[in-house]
Amino acid sequence: MIFYCFFYTIGFMSMTSKEIRQTFLDFFKQKGHTIVPSAPMVIKNDPTLLFTNAGMNQFKDWFLGNTPIEFKRVANTQKCLRVSGKHNDLEEVGRDTYHHTMFEMLGNWSFGDYFKKEAMAWAWELLTEVYKIDKDRLYATVCEGSDEEGLTADNDALAYWIEYLPEERILFGKRKDNFWEMGASGPCGPCSELHIDLRNNEERQKIDGAKLVNADHPQVVEIWNLVFIQFNRKADGSLEPLPQKHVDTGMGFERLCMAIQGKQSNYDTDVFQPLINKIAILCGHRYGEDKEADVAMRVIADHLRAICFSIADGQLPSNVKAGYVIRRILRRAVRYGYTFLNFNEPFICQLVPTLVTQMGKAFPELTAQQTLITKVIAEEESTFLRTLDKGIQLLDSIMKKDAGQQKIDGATAFQLYDTFGFPIDLTELIAREKEFTVDLAGFEKELEAQKNRSRNAAAKEEGDWVEIHSIEQTEFVGYDTTRCEAKIARYRHVKEKNKDSVQLVLNCTPFYAESGGQAGDEGTLHDEAGNIILNVRNTIKENNLILHIIDKLPDNLDAVFIAQVDEHKRVATACNHSATHLLHYALRKVVGSHVEQKGSLVNAGHLRFDFLHFQKLTDEEISAVEKMVNELIRKNIPLVELRSIPMAEAQKMGAIALFGEKYGHNVRVVRFDEATELCGGTHVAATGNIGYFKILSESSIAAGVRRIEAVTAANAEAHISNLLQILEMVHELFNNAPNLLQAAKKAIDENTDLNKQVQQFIKEKIGLAKEQIKQNLNEINGIKVARIQNNAPSEVLKEIGSQLCKEVEDLLFVAGSNLSGKCSLVVALSDNLVKKGLNASNIVKEAAKEMDGSGGGQPFIAVAGGKAPEGLGKAIDKAMNIGLLINNE
Repeated sequence: MIFYCFFYTIGFMSMTSKEIRQTFLDFFKQKGHTIVPSAPMVIKNDPTLLFTNAGMNQFKDWFLGNTPIEFKRVANTQKCLRVSGKHNDLEEVGRDTYHHTMFEMLGNWSFGDYFKKEAMAWAWELLTEVYKIDKDRLYATVCEGSDEEGLTADNDALAYWIEYLPEERILFGKRKDNFWEMGASGPCGPCSELHIDLRNNEERQKIDGAKLVNADHPQVVEIWNLVFIQFNRKADGSLEPLPQKHVDTGMGFERLCMAIQGKQSNYDTDVFQPLINKIAILCGHRYGEDKEADVAMRVIADHLRAICFSIADGQLPSNVKAGYVIRRILRRAVRYGYTFLNFNEPFICQLVPTLVTQMGKAFPELTAQQTLITKVIAEEESTFLRTLDKGIQLLDSIMKKDAGQQKIDGATAFQLYDTFGFPIDLTELIAREKEFTVDLAGFEKELEAQKNRSRNAAAKEEGDWVEIHSIEQTEFVGYDTTRCEAKIARYRHVKEKNKDSVQLVLNCTPFYAESGGQAGDEGTLHDEAGNIILNVRNTIKENNLILHIIDKLPDNLDAVFIAQVDEHKRVATACNHSATHLLHYALRKVVGSHVEQKGSLVNAGHLRFDFLHFQKLTDEEISAVEKMVNELIRKNIPLVELRSIPMAEAQKMGAIALFGEKYGHNVRVVRFDEATELCGGTHVAATGNIGYFKILSESSIAAGVRRIEAVTAANAEAHISNLLQILEMVHELFNNAPNLLQAAKKAIDENTDLNKQVQQFIKEKIGLAKEQIKQNLNEINGIKVARIQNNAPSEVLKEIGSQLCKEVEDLLFVAGSNLSGKCSLVVALSDNLVKKGLNASNIVKEAAKEMDGSGGGQPFIAVAGGKAPEGLGKAIDKAMNIGLLINNE
C-alpha cells in the first residue's frame, strides 16, 4: 500500500483530531452560537427513527414548530449512526476510505436568523482561513431545481459562491444530491455541498476534479453540506414555503480530519490509527501488508465505535429493533476478525480501553460506562463465536449430504443467515474451499421476501395535519388533575397494519403520553352531560406532540370536550412508577452505589426495572431490598416535585440522571426523601398510597444487566392472596398437618427413597432384558441382529440398545414400542458398523415414515416418534432392511 504525502499542497496544519473538533466549536461560539452537547445516538421517543443519523435530529421539534425555539444559533458535534434505511453505509464500511457506521457530524444551525449568505461565508472562512485548506482544492454544488416540482435553480447560492470560487468550480447538482428532506413529508429545502479534491497534483492534472464530484471517488469527497430549509413537503408531495427559513449544516468530522491532516483515508488519521494499531498488535498482522486483513481492521475499528457509543447510550444488543442493529454490527466485526485475522477468542472487548482513552474526554459517557460496555461486548462475542462454530459444523453436514450437487441452495443459505446468524459471504468462503457454489440469486430472493414482510408489517400511512385551532404547544395539566376542558387543535388520519385510526392534538390535556418507560394514559372525551363522545385508546408522543389515539373523529370538531383520564389505571401506574424510584434507591443502598437504571416499564399491571449489576442477587439481597421499599412505603413520605429547575441545580441536589437520555436546560425533579431522580412521569402524592411492594422475579437480560419485576398496591395484594390460597390447598393435601414444612420435607424424602428403589429396579430389569436379548441374537450376512417390538418406554429401549452395542460387535439393534397409543422406534449400531458407513440417524429417519413419524440422533444411536401405531411393524422391518442392505453393499 502506497501512502502519498502532500501536506504542503493542501495547507496541512499540525492539528490533532481533538484540536480540529474544538476549533470548530470555538469558531461558531465566536459567531454568536450556543454550543450544545451531542444528543444520545440511540433515539428512544421517536417512532420514526431508531438512531440519530444527522445532527439536526435533536432539533426536529424546532424545525416542525412543535416546541418553542430556545436558541436562534446553535453549534455542536453530534454522534450519528447510519446502518439502515436510505442512509445505509454498512456494506461500504472498511471497503472504502470514507464511509462509516458511527461518525461525528459537526454542525451549525440558524432558526429563523441568518440564512444562505452568512452560512456560506462562515463555512469558507473556517475552511480556508482557520483550517488553512487550499482554496484551489474546493468545489461547491448548488441545486439545479426540478421542472416536475416547479422548483427553480438555487441562483442565490450560486451568486454567493461566486464571491469565493470561480464558476467552473461551482456545479449544479441534481435533486437527489442537492435537495434535502427530513422524510416523506415535513421541512425540506435545497442544499449546497462543499467537496475537496485530495488527489496529488499529477492526478489532478490528468482529470479535472469537477468531473469527480459526487462520483464516489475516494479522494474527491464531500466534507460539508449546507442545507437551507425553506419549504414544507405536504403528504400529497407538493411544496409550500415556510414562514421562517432555517439553516442546517453538517460536516463529516472524520473526513475533515483526513483533509487537514493530509491523509488519503479517514482510517489513516489519528481518529482511527490508535485503534488500528491496537488491533494489529492483538492479531499479529501489520496494517498495510494484506488487503483483506486491512479491510478487517478498518471494519473492526469502525464498528467498535458504533457498538460502544450505543451501549453507553443505553441500547444493549438484542433481537429486536435498535438492539438487533447493534448486534448485527457487533457480529459483523467479530466475523471479520474470525475470518481474516484468526481471532478465535473475544477480542473486541480488549479494544474498549483504547477508545475510551481516545474519545472519553469529548464524550464522558464512554468513561462512565466502560465496565458495562466491556462486559456486554465480551459476552456477545463469546456467544457469536460459538454460533460460528455451530454454523460451520452445520454447513459441513449440509455439504456432505449434497456432495453430488456441489451446490448450496438459496433457501439453505438464507436459513443459515436468518436462523443461525451465519453471514452469506462466510458461507461462500467455506463453500469455495470445498469446491461448492452458493445459489446467491436464491438467497437474495429469500432475503428480499423477508424484507418485504418486515416492510409490510411496519407500513404506516399518515395524512397531513388538519388544523382546527391554532396553538403554540399543548398545555399538559396531568400532574395536577386527571380531567380538564379541551378543544381539538389539529388531527390527522393514520393507517397502520390495515387498521385506521385518528391522532388528535388537544389545546390542553391531562393525558400522559408514553415516554420514559411509563405507558400512555387511556380514557375518554365526553360532553358536559357525561356522554362519552370518544374513547382514547392510547396516548403517545411524537416530535414532542402529545397524540391521543382514537378510532374516529367526532361529529363536531369545534366542540369543547371534557378530557378524562382512566383514573383507576392512572393511580395503579403512578403506584408502580413511584415504586421504581424507591426500588432504585433501595438497590443502591443494599447492593451498592454502582447500580444504575438501564431501562424500565411502568403500567397499571406491574413494573419492570433493569439495572447495572454483574451477578445474580442473592435471596438475602432480594429480601433486604423488598423490606427497605416497604419500610419507605409505611413512612408515607410525601412527594416533593420541582417541576422546572436548571439542570445544574438538580445535579447539586443529587438527582439521578440516566445515561442515554436527552435532558433540556430545565428539568423536573421527583423526590421521596433521599430517593431523588430526574423524571417526567406521574407519581403518588405520598409513598403510603403505594400500599405494598412485592418482587416477583429477578433475572439476567444481558451481560451486567439484571431485571426485577414487581407488583404494588391492589396487584400486590392479589398476588399475596393467591399465594396464601395455594398454601392453604397444599396444607389440605397434607391433611392439615400441624407442621406443614416438616410434613412436606418428609414426603419429599420418602419420594426420593422410592424413586431410588424404582431406578434400581429398572436397572436390574434392563440388565435382565439385555442378557436375554443377547442370548437370542440372529446373524444375517455377518451382522448380528436384534429385532424387538413391545410396549416398553423408548428411554428403556435406548438404554438397552446402547449397552448391547458397546458389548457386541457387528450389532444392528432395532426396537419398536407402542405405549398408550404413542409409538417409538430405536436404532442402535456398534462402532465398527458405523465405521463401515451405517448411520442410525439416517436409518431411523427413513423408517419412521412408515408410522407417520420423524426423528434423528447420532450415527450410532437414534430415536423416532410416530403418529400411526399400525405402521410400527413395517417401520421396524424397514429399519432392519436398510441396515442389512447398506452393509451388504
